[in-house]
Amino acid sequence: MSHKATDQDTFKTPFSFKTKWENAFNSDEFLKVFSEDILEDYIIKKRWYAGKASTLKYIEIIDYFKIVSETKLYFGVLLEVNFKEAFFQNYFMPLSFCLKENLNTNTVITPISFDGKEGYIMDALHEEEFRKLLFEKILYADPYQKGQKIQFHKGLKLKETAYKSSSFMGVEQSNTSIVFNDHFVLKLFRRIYINTNPDYEISRFLTERSNFNNTPAYHGSINLQHGKDDTITLGLMQELVPNQGDAWKYMLDELDKVFSNLERKKIQISKLPKISLFKRLKITDIPPEIIDWAGLNLFIRIKQLALRTAEMHIALGSEIQDTSFTPSNYNSDYTVWLKNRLIYQFQNRLNTIENNLHKLDGLALELAQQFLERKKEIRKKFLEFDWTKLKSERIRIHGDYHLGQVLVKGDDFYLLDFEGEPESTIRDRKVKQPPLKDVAGMFRSFHYAIYSTIFNNSENYEHDKNDLFRAGEILYRFMVGVFLETYIDKAQRENLNIGYSHEIKFLLKYCLLEKAVYELGYELNSRPRWAVIPLEGIASIMNYNQPK
Repeated sequence: MSHKATDQDTFKTPFSFKTKWENAFNSDEFLKVFSEDILEDYIIKKRWYAGKASTLKYIEIIDYFKIVSETKLYFGVLLEVNFKEAFFQNYFMPLSFCLKENLNTNTVITPISFDGKEGYIMDALHEEEFRKLLFEKILYADPYQKGQKIQFHKGLKLKETAYKSSSFMGVEQSNTSIVFNDHFVLKLFRRIYINTNPDYEISRFLTERSNFNNTPAYHGSINLQHGKDDTITLGLMQELVPNQGDAWKYMLDELDKVFSNLERKKIQISKLPKISLFKRLKITDIPPEIIDWAGLNLFIRIKQLALRTAEMHIALGSEIQDTSFTPSNYNSDYTVWLKNRLIYQFQNRLNTIENNLHKLDGLALELAQQFLERKKEIRKKFLEFDWTKLKSERIRIHGDYHLGQVLVKGDDFYLLDFEGEPESTIRDRKVKQPPLKDVAGMFRSFHYAIYSTIFNNSENYEHDKNDLFRAGEILYRFMVGVFLETYIDKAQRENLNIGYSHEIKFLLKYCLLEKAVYELGYELNSRPRWAVIPLEGIASIMNYNQPK
């Protein structure tokens, strides 16, 4: 039986069990205490726990497996966290039992006693022996593991011969990343899905089935056979790419210089040349006034990013055998799925904006009122998706493409994190979509970078905030124009079927509107003064707020 420790106990063990650690997950008593009394307190404090905005109802252990080293037994545990709001999330935790005399970390889940042995249950990743075990299981993985519950896979490009070192990479976020031998990163997925992870699928495809080199190379993975038909991705190991940070930080630094130039170069915003949104633009065709203000380097880097984006899509659209990757035409099933999803999302955003109007003022309030006045027009835009008129193809895409998903390496870019849109179900993330949806995601990221620079540094600039917004909208169109010219030229030369100009423009507008409406919910709930960014994006697409 388990019992709470008394003050007389020399070892303060809140929980004690007669069963051995090896048999813990066969014990109903342990399972009940572990899920109710131990885990509920523990996981809500972890950074990777995504249920903080909801009310936890109960935790259930839905599966477990053993991983054994020469000296120790570890458990991999799958949790189902149920919430009072009538939904659930799944999580993965690797567990270790460490005797109290062997403990060398403060990172424990709970003190505990098994079969008279006192010690601690801890997250196994904090033991180097376990990290080494995972690396070696991938390194020496048997290519024929059919029927095994836990399956380690060694990538075709993994040439390493031995374990040397391991350490945690950065601060733990939604996943935990471990660096091995200073050359590899193993991403352990904390929140998991009862399906293979798109990040694993796309990373492996780009490395082993295509010739796209500007992404961290796939080197291995850990998958779990759950039940008869389901495979769950627990870990993905990739090349560690030396880099100078992500493109979001890079862009913010560049844009700060651009806005500082307004005052330094005495630039008159009202006299800056303007172009229409989606006008394709070679760098040599950018007006000298814009080059003088923003500099040439910004546009050269945008051109390079556009090239890498096109190459990613060309690779993803190149498959002719694996049906999960072969390009598809538009059809009625896709259209029904798309419209149902977007109309539901749009209605949700309408309710959110109506409930949050009191938090807005100035330009944000003005744009929000326009949004509400034009709601029928915007809804109609979403319903205008007529698949019979589209001649381009759908492919597997990144799905959550923005500047934060891009690494800067010298003068080049590496694209990463193919998990897909966080709000979407795992199956929705694997639906083939227009590659221009990724392009639209990057354009929204440009827009955010411009406004974020203004919000975070406005006290450093002499101009009024609305003048800065006006300048930002002008710059945004030139950034979009340069990106589009390179992207479309490369895609069409390599026979990626993205359609011709009329269709490209339609899909870009449609996807930009979808992205901006998606963003609106987050901003209204989290930081209302930033709601101006998606609202300005929606206004621009709907043409009811042309740049002045």
